[in-house]
Amino acid sequence: MGRKTQRGQQQQQQQKQQQQQQQQQQQQQQQLLKRQLRQQQQKLQQQLHQQLQQQLQQQLQEQQQQQQQHLQQQQQQQLLHQQQQQQQQQQQQQGLAKQQQQQQQRQQQQQQLLQQQQQRQRQQLQSQQQQQQ
Repeated sequence: MGRKTQRGQQQQQQQKQQQQQQQQQQQQQQQLLKRQLRQQQQKLQQQLHQQLQQQLQQQLQEQQQQQQQHLQQQQQQQLLHQQQQQQQQQQQQQGLAKQQQQQQQRQQQQQQLLQQQQQRQRQQLQSQQQQQQ
């Protein structure tokens, strides 16, 4: 009888030990799960953070591109404006050159007229002198 009770007690102790081990294992598993959950949450947060940063960078890049395009357009407009001004100046200069040519031609014509008048006067003088002689 004594042996039986001993065996029974041993079995109970073994069962208790097994239960304790199982509880420990469960606790360890729970801790592992918690740790894994925490890691996953951290990873998710990091991913979110990265995504946000990428979005921000994209927005910044888009803004910069728009600004560059705007600047390029402004520069092109300025260039066009300068070209137009240069063309106008050239046209004005050409106009002035034409006016100068016309003035020179007029002056030459006047000189020719003067020369002709002088020649006539000389001829008259000569004829008068001849008459006097």
